Amino acid sequence: MVKSLKFLALVISLIVFSCGERDKKEESSYGKKEPLKTEKKEPASKRIELSNKGVGPITSVDLGLVVDQDMATHGKEIYGKMCTACHKADKKFIGPSPTGILKRRSPEWVMNMILNPEGMTKEDPLAKDLLMEFNGAPMANQGLTKEDARAVLEYFRTLK
Repeated sequence: MVKSLKFLALVISLIVFSCGERDKKEESSYGKKEPLKTEKKEPASKRIELSNKGVGPITSVDLGLVVDQDMATHGKEIYGKMCTACHKADKKFIGPSPTGILKRRSPEWVMNMILNPEGMTKEDPLAKDLLMEFNGAPMANQGLTKEDARAVLEYFRTLK
């Protein structure tokens, strides 16, 4: 009986001391993991990337010095029919607001995003970041022609 009490006391002592040692090890700097340093990135919707042309059929867009009002009106109609389910001109919605988009993106990038959203979100780093920022909601391919996409781009030029 005395031997079993001594054995039990020894086991309890080992448990207590081993727990105490573990706490001391966690407090020491040896073996302790440094907290991960996370870089605060600017959201993709705010980032300025004017040299990125994106992935798709558009490699060059010539914008006139003056907005083509007829083209912009046509673009506004297309935007109203095809885009407003996910985009609001004046605020963030399911997708980003197009207001001021040409201050942050190249015209080619914008048109490639309109014409080739699947390819853009697979291959373009900025489009991938936007997809994550907007909760993984991919932009739908509306099947617009290059002329329609260009008209929408012209409409975007009127949004200040």
